[in-house]
Parts: sequence; structure tokens; C-alpha cells
Amino acid sequence: MRAARRVEAADPPARQDGAASVPTRLPSAVYPDWDAIYTDNVGRIYRLMFSKVGNRPDAEDLTSQVFLTAYGPLRATAGVAQVRAYLSATARTVLAEHWRRTLGHQVTEIDPATDLEDFASMSPPPEDGRADERAARILRALPERQRQILVLRFLRGYSVRQAAAELGVSVANAKVLQHRALRAAAGLEKEGEAP
Repeated sequence: MRAARRVEAADPPARQDGAASVPTRLPSAVYPDWDAIYTDNVGRIYRLMFSKVGNRPDAEDLTSQVFLTAYGPLRATAGVAQVRAYLSATARTVLAEHWRRTLGHQVTEIDPATDLEDFASMSPPPEDGRADERAARILRALPERQRQILVLRFLRGYSVRQAAAELGVSVANAKVLQHRALRAAAGLEKEGEAP
């Protein structure tokens, strides 16, 4: 039930003038005007924003901000592939600025290829109040290095740079280690393999 509501909330806002959306399939084609650019890309940009912020009002605001930001510099005569690439880059910039304002620090990496299916299949948080026990079980099941990076980053609140210094590795290595640890922990949780 919860996943159904999430997908329903992820639908892009309806057009006010009732015009139908006709996506352009040929990457070498050119959009006839700005209305066609908006119609063809608004759903994709909105879904990206919704997957990143998780709520409809912010996703709608960020989507409109992407198009407002792109309106001046983007040539309507550019090819479809160029327009989509430019809008994706603008979306990453707008989203990074949103998170910088919201979190108070710069976000270093945003992956716009995230699929909403990943979010719909996530299990809800436990309601029995045993989240700490479950987290401890998952951490115990991880290899030592992966456990260390997760403890430093998420339980002690270290930055990536601080965690890298503590572990004696480069920042890039710490990011890779953290990514692998999170994937392994998610896999343990999904499969129920944590002892």
C-alpha cells in the first residue's frame, strides 16, 4: 500500500492547458519550440527530483527551477540529445544547490540515473523500536574495514575526509569503501542474513 502511494505521488504535475505530451524519440531531431522541450522533459526531470527529495512540493519547485534556469542559456534549436543533456546537468546543479542550502554543506556526488523502482521496493523502517539491535547485527556481519567506515561516518558523524584520515586511506578510497559497505549492509538486510 505504501509503495502504491509513493508511485502515485511521483506522477509529474498535469499540464494546465490540457495539451498531450508527445515525447520525441529521435536524438538528432530538433524541438520546434520551448513548449515542446518542456512537454517532452518535464516528467523525466520531475521523477529525478522526486526520487532525490522524496516529496511532491519540493520536487515540483526544483523541477520548475531547472526549467527557469535553463530557459535563458539553452537554445531551443539544439538537438534533442543536447537539450536532454543540458537539462540533466542543470538538474544536478539545482539539486546540489538545494542540498547545500538544506544540509548546510556541499553535496559532492549526485547520480541522476536513479530509478524510482529502487525506492518503491524499499522496506519501511521497523516499528517495533529495535532499529539499534538490527543495525548492530548488520554491522557485526560486515567485514572489519566496512564496519569501521560505517561506524565512523554514520555513528560518530565523521566527514569522509575525517574517516579517511582515521583509517589511513585516501578520501577516494574512503568513498569507495563506504559505498561497498552500504551495498553489503543493504544486501544483508534485504536477504535477512544478519545473524
